[in-house]
Amino acid sequence: MDLLPDAAPLATKLRNTLVQYHSIPDSEWRVAKRTKDATVWRKPSEEFSGYLYKAQGVVEDVTNRIVDHIRPGPYRLDWDSLMTTMDILETFEENCCVMRYTTAGQLWNIIAPREFVDFSYTTSYEDGLLTCGISLDYGEVRPNFVRGFNHPCGWFCVPLKDYPSHSLLTGYIQTELRGMLPRSAVDTAMSSTLANFYSDLKKALKT
Repeated sequence: MDLLPDAAPLATKLRNTLVQYHSIPDSEWRVAKRTKDATVWRKPSEEFSGYLYKAQGVVEDVTNRIVDHIRPGPYRLDWDSLMTTMDILETFEENCCVMRYTTAGQLWNIIAPREFVDFSYTTSYEDGLLTCGISLDYGEVRPNFVRGFNHPCGWFCVPLKDYPSHSLLTGYIQTELRGMLPRSAVDTAMSSTLANFYSDLKKALKT
């Protein structure tokens, strides 16, 4: 079991990595899925052999409330259909924490339930917020779960200039599910999960 990292340098490095992803030119992305709520793109990840996914959509709410629903806290379990448990293991200053969470099986359980331990950090970005995370090799793996690994991931949420009560939500996700899985099943699940994330979030914000 590894020791917990020093939060401040990890948070800085994570933020810088996400800002770098946010500046990748449009020409490098390929559309993976479009729905009425979001568009999902992907490109080969530089962290592992899978894809870095980008998702984007407009959400009708203010930035702070949206991010409160996404980052670790009481809201997330209520609406995110993929997440089945979440525990905050450690809390640091500067909006940092370490959380352990589990996800439901997907694609008729071709993808079995997964467990993750993530370092999470929320900070300001332009006129809005960035909430981001990365997995840690920390703690014992629970029985009946495969331990997955999130390479740097995050959500940028900024108010629309002409409609400040609406926000542009842009996510970057690169999840290594681990275990013996067909590549096509993983790619299908990732694109669908990200599109569903937007529709589920919008429903939650309206209640």
